[in-house]
Order: sequence, then structure tokens, then C-alpha cells
Amino acid sequence: MSKNRSNDAKLLMVQGTSSGAGKSTLVMALCRIFSDMGLSVSPFKSQNMSSNIYNIDESHQITRIQAIQSIAARKTPDRRLNPIVLVPKGNYTSNVFVEGTFYKKMKANDYYNEFVLQKGFPVILNSLESLRKENDLIIIEGAGSPAEINIEKFDVANMLLAKKVNSPVILISDIERGGCFANIVGTFELIKNVHNKLIKGFIINKFRGDPSLLLTAIRKIEKKTRKKNIGIIPKFDIRIPSEDSLDGNEQFEIENKFINSHNSFLQKQIDYLAEQIKNNIKLDYILKETLKINK
Repeated sequence: MSKNRSNDAKLLMVQGTSSGAGKSTLVMALCRIFSDMGLSVSPFKSQNMSSNIYNIDESHQITRIQAIQSIAARKTPDRRLNPIVLVPKGNYTSNVFVEGTFYKKMKANDYYNEFVLQKGFPVILNSLESLRKENDLIIIEGAGSPAEINIEKFDVANMLLAKKVNSPVILISDIERGGCFANIVGTFELIKNVHNKLIKGFIINKFRGDPSLLLTAIRKIEKKTRKKNIGIIPKFDIRIPSEDSLDGNEQFEIENKFINSHNSFLQKQIDYLAEQIKNNIKLDYILKETLKINK
């Protein structure tokens, strides 16, 4: 932890054009990159739906991917990283965990209409504020896509949170699946103008081939969205458990007891991930233009 800090931590949010776009791995890499620069950094995901749970202790749990992100940030997994966790139980029902502790089993309609804004959002804001007092930088991971307009007014994992705390946003899109450019433009078309202004640039993920082949298309997208491309990340293999089966690492598992800072294999994989992403994004732009950090 940095000493003698007079201000709360800066914020940077990573949102995606879809589930599996690469939000989790980008957050993980940025946590390691900024930690290597000497910053006290922490991941944060306000609301997460996952069955992949990590037990902090006998009474508290968060999702596995946030535990690994905290290792990438060289921090101990903390229940504040995941204020709201939904463990799906089928039939539109989930077990709801609040700050790591079981709250109750809820139907989706009850969760949206009675809980998420009234009770969940204040917990999210309190957890984030607490982490900000202990760090230089918080890397916030969104969920799904901010353009899911069917749940827009309840979406505390994306733009509702970004707007509330005035966090700059980076948008990431997976080109491997196809439709990447349409997804980027469609996201900007569907979100509110006030939210559009928070997005500082976009990253194209999982590209196979010569990046120069994308330049004409990128110029068109930059002109149409008025946002800057800040990275083309190539497709590469990484042996880190994914958040869900959409992320492409579903065949690789690691027992929770091996998710710790002493696991040299995990540390090497995180370092490799960070190196690959650092070499393929405009880090100076993120530092100076988005975070206003001179390093």
C-alpha cells in the first residue's frame, strides 16, 4: 500500500461488447502491469454471476477470477472485490452473496425489482470506496455488455456504476467470433450519450494475423464512434482458469488451494499475459490521457 496518500484511488473500468470479450484477462493483465510500475492496485467487480467460487475463509467467498486478479495485483483476495455474487441455481433463481456472505435465494424478478438498486448498489459503492482508500488505482471489471438495454436501469455492473463514480471506461471486443466492428458501433449506438462520454477508447481482442489488415476498418470505426483504438491484442494461449466457458479456457482447471501468490506456475502465466497485453496496447495513452498519471 502506498503511504501518505491524500486522495482516493483513481479508477479505470473495462467493459466489453459481449460476455467472453476478454474483460477478465485484460483486468488481470492491467493489475499486474500497474503493480509492476509500483502502484498499489486492486481489481473490483461489483456484481458477478458465476458458479466458480473461491473461499476466502470458512464464512466468505468471492468468484475465482477476482481471486486470481487480486493475485495478479499482488494482493490477498478480499471479499470487497466482489460485493454481489450470484450463484445460479436454475429456473431463473440464484443464491445471492453480499460481501462474501450468503444473503438469500432469489428469483430474477425479485432481485431486479426489490434488491439490486435498493440494497445492492449501496453495498457496491461502500465496498469500492473502502478499497479506494487503500490503493492508488482500482481496475473495475464490467459484466456482459453495457448495451443490454433490457436491464439498463438495473445494470450496476456497467454504466450505472461508471457514471456514479465518474470512472473512465475502456471497451474491449472479441474479433475471433466475428461481428467485432458491428458490436463496437452497436454498443455506442445503444448506450446513452452521457455514458458514451465515459468511454475513452476501444481494444480489439484475439486477432489472428497481420494487424495492418485492420487499419482501414479501425479508421472507419474511430471516425464513426469518435473514439480511439488503443490496442489490437493477438490471440495467444494462456493457462489461467476462465470466468466462464465462453472465454476459451474451459478445459483448464486449477484447484482453489493453488490460487495463491506462492504458485510459481500461476505467477508465470500472469506475467506472460501481462507482457503480451502490454506490448499490444497503447499504455502511454491509458496512463496520460485516461488516468492522468505521468510515469
